[in-house]
Amino acid sequence: MIQHIVLVRFRPEITDSDITMLFAELHEIRGKVAGIRSITAGKSQSPEKLERGYMHGFVVEFSTWDALQSYQDHPDHKVFGAKLVQSADGGLDGILVFDLPSK
Repeated sequence: MIQHIVLVRFRPEITDSDITMLFAELHEIRGKVAGIRSITAGKSQSPEKLERGYMHGFVVEFSTWDALQSYQDHPDHKVFGAKLVQSADGGLDGILVFDLPSK
C-alpha cells in the first residue's frame, strides 16, 4: 500500500467553501481510478501546532505504485491538480507531496 500525502497552504482569499468543493472533487476521483483504497481530506487539528501554514491536506491510499501512476495520469486528477495549484499560496510552492509505502 502507498499513502499519497498532500499538504496545502491555501491562498488567504480561498474560502472554506472553496476548499470543501475542491476536496469533494477529489473524492469523486475515487470511483474512476482502480486501486484507490481510501481518501481522507480536511483541515489539521494537530495539538502540536507545527503545520507552518499547511493547514489542509489529504491522504489517498493506493494498493500499488501502478494505481498511484494511474491516478496521476487520469484526466480528472490533472484538472483537480491544476485547481489545487491555482488555489495554493505560491502555486506549487504551497503544496507538499510525500508518498509513503507500507507493507
